[in-house]
Amino acid sequence: MIQQILTHPGSAHKDEFLACCLLIAVHKVVLVRREPTSDDLNDPLTIVVDVGGEHDPARMNFDHHQFPADAEPICALSLVMQHLGIYEDARLFCEWLEPAEWFDTKGPVKTAEWLGVKRETLSKLQSTIDVTILRRFATSQRLEPGQLIWELMQLIGNDLLYYLRTMRERIQVLEEHLHFWEMEKNGENFHAVFLPRMDASIDDPSGAMSRYLRSIGKDEEIVAMIYPDRRGQGYGLSRHNDHPRLNFTLIEHHEDVHFAHPRGFVAKTSATDVDRLRELLHASWT
Repeated sequence: MIQQILTHPGSAHKDEFLACCLLIAVHKVVLVRREPTSDDLNDPLTIVVDVGGEHDPARMNFDHHQFPADAEPICALSLVMQHLGIYEDARLFCEWLEPAEWFDTKGPVKTAEWLGVKRETLSKLQSTIDVTILRRFATSQRLEPGQLIWELMQLIGNDLLYYLRTMRERIQVLEEHLHFWEMEKNGENFHAVFLPRMDASIDDPSGAMSRYLRSIGKDEEIVAMIYPDRRGQGYGLSRHNDHPRLNFTLIEHHEDVHFAHPRGFVAKTSATDVDRLRELLHASWT
């Protein structure tokens, strides 16, 4: 039985924080922030994260700082995810993971270059939520069950594990039930995906469909998604990747369309007939 999680003191970063969140969710033990001793590194009941200078899962040591400077971007979070067997799914379904790996291992300047944005853009995307949580984590020396930050970290870890496990299940459902439509208008072809209503609903169907399309290499081909409306018996229609040729305000005057966003990227309809849904999609193509 794991007895404790240990990570470095001082300033905190997203990679070791999230790695510790996952480990707290799995093992539900105290977390200590201090430099590890040789006994800590040799103790398989103590998980050492982002410090210690070695990566040895057999002894539960997960540091990346000893890797060469030109190594592929991989951080403590990556190593813990690999150990838990969720890394490949995380790379597939968590768009934020790869930038987090780059930021922690290469720094903000190289990460901005890799993303093709200005360095200042990264700062503009930072949230006060991130700042506060990491600052509170950084000022702690010992976190244990019942304390606010420990409980929050367990929630974050549980939610991430739940998301990854259920996303794989949702992908399997999509593989069985998703229909690919080829549409034609004015001599042009365009492609959409349709998810029929099923006995077992999928949380966030549009998000799951988007990630599934990316996983099978059809992310650029598909321009529209049609999926069960979670607020009614009809369907939602949305642009995929915000495709500019679809404008759902063109169908807002139809009696069976009860909502169309003013920007035209999504609409809701009470229609359930497949042919009618295809008609609405056809009318939205410009």
